[in-house]
Order: sequence, then structure tokens, then C-alpha cells
Amino acid sequence: MEADQFLTSSLRSSPHGERVARILTAAINAVDPANALAKHLKRHADQLIVGPKSYDLEAVHRVFVLGIGKASLPMAQAAVEILEDHLTKGILITKSHSQLSIHHSPFTIIPASHPVPDERGIEGAQRIIELLQTTTPDDLVIFLISGGGSALLTAPVPDVSLADLQTVNKLLLACGADIYQINTLRKHLSLVKGGNLARLAHPAQMISLILSDVIGDPLDVIASGPTVPDPTTYTDALDIIERFDLTQDIPSSILAHLWSGASGEKPETPKEDDPIFEHTHNIIIGNNLKAAQAALEKANQEGFNTLLLTTRIKGEAREIGPALAAIAQQIAATGDPIPRPACIIAGGETTVTLQGDGFGGRNQELALSAVEELADLQDVFLITLATDGDDGPTDAAGAVVSGETLSQANHRGLNHAEFLSRNAAYDFFDPLGDLLKPGPTLTNVNDLAFIFAF
Repeated sequence: MEADQFLTSSLRSSPHGERVARILTAAINAVDPANALAKHLKRHADQLIVGPKSYDLEAVHRVFVLGIGKASLPMAQAAVEILEDHLTKGILITKSHSQLSIHHSPFTIIPASHPVPDERGIEGAQRIIELLQTTTPDDLVIFLISGGGSALLTAPVPDVSLADLQTVNKLLLACGADIYQINTLRKHLSLVKGGNLARLAHPAQMISLILSDVIGDPLDVIASGPTVPDPTTYTDALDIIERFDLTQDIPSSILAHLWSGASGEKPETPKEDDPIFEHTHNIIIGNNLKAAQAALEKANQEGFNTLLLTTRIKGEAREIGPALAAIAQQIAATGDPIPRPACIIAGGETTVTLQGDGFGGRNQELALSAVEELADLQDVFLITLATDGDDGPTDAAGAVVSGETLSQANHRGLNHAEFLSRNAAYDFFDPLGDLLKPGPTLTNVNDLAFIFAF
């Protein structure tokens, strides 16, 4: 990506804006999916090298590449260039983007909906299922997994409809459930999640190359862990529904399926001792920490004092925003925890409990919640960034807040508290010109927040 894709109104008018934009760009470019895959999947003649393992391509009957997630297109293009004529067939399910093609390859590419699944995701999943049902011990299946894969790869259990799945997804997204909780339910309503994709591919040899979009990189949560053992249970899924008081809203077919599973009438998802995982090799090829470290290195080069605060932020976005703003206040008052010029980076993924019908996303809401706390601070920015370029259902990746944001908003008659109460962060920042709109980045490793003090 280019730095000018990150310039908003506030950054363009600041003498420091281009430096800031270069730091954001460094974070995204460091987790470029194609480069990340090429570092972990290598070929020497007919030997395919994946981490510590080696596969003799001459001894493999067929090689299939199956990609799910927002980053599957560039990952697949890199795999094509490595495998060349050894690739038999490929299927990708990815989020809809304007350019959907892979050069010189036998790939079927299916754009589908995220975060709420649709019929296209079901069509793609069915094609993958049908392909995997033909595999033998002499075949090699390479899975390319990235964030968004859980919603994009949709194969509901027989007694649950797509409409029911869409309902439960919307309920979970609106109630403030985190990705661990959301994916626990998804795994127990699917034919492919929670290790079931590996079950379908068995007895073939399997490699999963995974770009992580989950805090701590838990393999069973990323894209709902389609190729790894699932430690969660039907009972866990029911407990989550009860915790968020959703029993009266969840479709009856879903409750019946979960109750049947919890009583032992339906098989559980594959667990750690299942022999299907003996020939499955899972590798994390990129994550939030890598993006944060690259941004930190670039900030050092740009002359900033730097601090990586954490890559494990979670919780309500509107509560995290004031906490990050308090750090900016501390820098302005005392020069702690690091003096100006300062760049502090935090990564993770917050949640939003919907209270209104506004338009926005978690990164924009985090930024909006910090507007009042940053008011009148001199030469300070708080910037939030979804690394995939899409924050919630919007075309923005996040927003920029400065010490002047509150006064600029008041001048336009924009009441920040009223917009926050409606979860309408997009509509607040859009007139100010301070939405980050880099476009789809084709990667996805959670979110980043930057505190700058010049």
C-alpha cells in the first residue's frame, strides 16, 4: 500500500501527517499475505518445504489449494507461483472485492458475504466439500486460512437454515460477544468448522497456512478452526446463549440442534485425540504482533520515541477509547510513559454492544469515544485502524482524532455524545474528513491503535 492512501483531512493539514501515514503503511505492508506465505512455503526442485516438514511432489498424486478468508486471493497467487504445474485444482471463498482473479491457475473464485453469511458462502463450501470427498492418502491439500473465513465458509448442519444462521450471527454481533464466543456457536452449527474440514479431507496429507486475526493466535478460533481440534462443546455454546440472554431470540432450530448435541444425540466436533489430525500441519504465517512491530520500527526510523503497549486489547470499544486518550493526556502533562515525539502502539480487537441504529464499526467507535478526552491537547493524534481496511459494515478502516476534533465537530453542529449513543461513528467522522479509507488491504490481522504526540 502507499502512504497517501491513509491521509485524512487532519493528517493532510498536519506537518507530521506524511510521517504518520508512512508508519501506518509499514504496519499493513509487513503482513502482506503473499510475502508471508512465500516465507513459509518454499520449493526446491520437487521438494515442497513447509516449516520443518518436506513433501515430495513427485510422490503426491494431486495437490489441491483451498482458500477461505479476506486474504485468500494474494495467498493463493503466491501458492500458484510456488507450485506451478504441480497444482491440480483450487477453490477460494473470499470477501467481495473489485478484482477477483488469479493469473494462470485452475482456480474457482467465489466472492461471499462477511460478517453475515450468504448463499454464495454455502455454494463455495459445498464445492469444497465435494472436492474433499474425493481425496486419497496420496493427495496433498493446502488450506489457506485468514480472517473472515468463518463467515465466508458456510455449511450449516442439516436441520439449520441459512436464515437461522444469519439471525444468530446478527444477534451475536449486536450483543457484544467476542470472537471466541461467536465462533464457539459457529463451530457447533457447521459441517466444516471446528476441525470438520480436516475430517472431510482425511486421509489426505494436509497443510494449513494461517494468517491470524485473533488475539493470541489460538488456532481453534481463527476462522473457527476448520483444520484443528476443537476444545469447545455444545454445552459451551448453550452457556454463551444464556450468558447474553438470547434464548428467546435464537431460532428454535438452532436451540434444538444444540440441545440435541449437548445430550449426546449428535457427534461432537473433532477433539485433540482424533487420528484425523496426525497428518495435518498448521502454521501461523502472520499476526497482529508482526504488524505492530513493523510500525514500531518505522516510527523509530521517523524519529519517534516508541512503545508497544500491547497486542491483546479487548473489551468494549467505547471503554478502550478513553483509556488510550488518558495515555495521551499523561504524555502531554509529564512526558510519561515516553516523551515527545512519541508513538505508542496497541493492538487487539474490541467489541461493540449496539445501543442504537447508527452506522460505524468498532475502530470508529473507539475513536469517537476518545474525542472529548483529547479535546484541546496540542499536537496529539489517536488513530484507529482495522488492518483489513473494512471496519464493521463500512468502507472505512478507522478514524483520526486530534485535539481539534471536538471544536471542529461543535462548529459543524455535531454532538459527539449523541453520535456515540447511536453507534453512529461513521456519520460523525465523515463530515470532518477524518475517516481512514485506504480500501481493502487484502490482509487481516486484527486492529491497531496509534497514539502520537509531537
